[in-house]
Amino acid sequence: MTRAVPIPHSERNKTIMEEKQTAPALTLEPDLSVPAVPTLTLDPEPAPPAQEEKKPAVEPEPMDAGLSPEEKKAVDEFAEKIDLRNSTVVLQYGAASQKKVADFSSSTLENIRTKDLGEVGEMVTGLVTELKSFDATEEAPKGIMGFFRKATNSLDTFKAKYAKVETNVDKIEAVLEGHQVQLLKDIAMLDKMYEMNLVYFKELTMYILAGKKKLAEVRANELPALIEKAKKSGLPEDAQAAKDLDDMCTRFEKKLYDLELTRNISVQMSPQIRLIQSNDTMMAEKIQTSIVNTIPLWKSQMVLALGLAHSQQAIEAQRAVTDMTNELLKKNAATLKQGTIAAAKESERGIVDIETLQQTNRSLIETLDEVVKIQNEGREKRAAAETELGRIEGELKQKLLELRN
Repeated sequence: MTRAVPIPHSERNKTIMEEKQTAPALTLEPDLSVPAVPTLTLDPEPAPPAQEEKKPAVEPEPMDAGLSPEEKKAVDEFAEKIDLRNSTVVLQYGAASQKKVADFSSSTLENIRTKDLGEVGEMVTGLVTELKSFDATEEAPKGIMGFFRKATNSLDTFKAKYAKVETNVDKIEAVLEGHQVQLLKDIAMLDKMYEMNLVYFKELTMYILAGKKKLAEVRANELPALIEKAKKSGLPEDAQAAKDLDDMCTRFEKKLYDLELTRNISVQMSPQIRLIQSNDTMMAEKIQTSIVNTIPLWKSQMVLALGLAHSQQAIEAQRAVTDMTNELLKKNAATLKQGTIAAAKESERGIVDIETLQQTNRSLIETLDEVVKIQNEGREKRAAAETELGRIEGELKQKLLELRN
């Protein structure tokens, strides 16, 4: 947010008289001693200058706070044995503990990994797919005969599907149990690692305390004595001895700092180990839940699905029988109706239908009429033929008479 830019008091008096007649004074913190100066701000109320919160200083816990009296005594005794004039001692001081911590860190990092349950995930995914395909409501064959022909095959198919899914569930259960056993072993191993880390941490602490005590003692007593001796004698070998001891103290101080860094790594390892252990415990509990609850639930659901398949088959069979019975009754009733009506019609029918007699009579009359017609036509044709024969005969006779003359 934009804050109002304050105008210096010396310039503010100069501009007041010029602007008070033309511009309004906008401010949430007016200065009552002088006329208001127009200021522009986006803050409805200027915020007071931020004051840094003073965080309480955290005093480090004394390094020897976790040591027992016996361990403190061992530190004092060990400090007396340290010889800072020996460069090998300075170089190798605490190196064994540092190597232990380094090896321990490598071992811990090797165990810091996400537990891979990918195989189980893939098997569970495949099982879910198979469970979805485990459909006990397959389409029933049409017709009662077709249903009973295929009922046995359908039941065998359901049982085969159930057996396949059950086998996969058993495989997943075995894999999960294997992972659970491994996780429990890892948890026990991490407990041991945690205890070992505590030992390494305390060992490094004791090295550092002994070294610091010895370093403080040398710098307080031996080093000043050598410096004083070199000043008094003026001999170069005495000055070199003092310088060598001072250099060794500096090197030893750096060595102690390296040990403190290693000790800090050991401090960080403890929560890391507990975090891994917590993750392993949660995963083991999740697997236990799957074995105790989820897998039995799967099996129960599959048994229920198979039972529902049997019930569905029985329902479909009963429906098919009922439908076929109704269909047969309807067909028989229709056939009976048709037969009864046909029989009644036949029983009421005469030997010869009147229509047949009428048709026969019409045909007979038509036949007689046709015969009479044919006879009349034949009679007329014969009469005409006789007349024509008489004419022909007369013409022949006339011609013969003409030939005689």
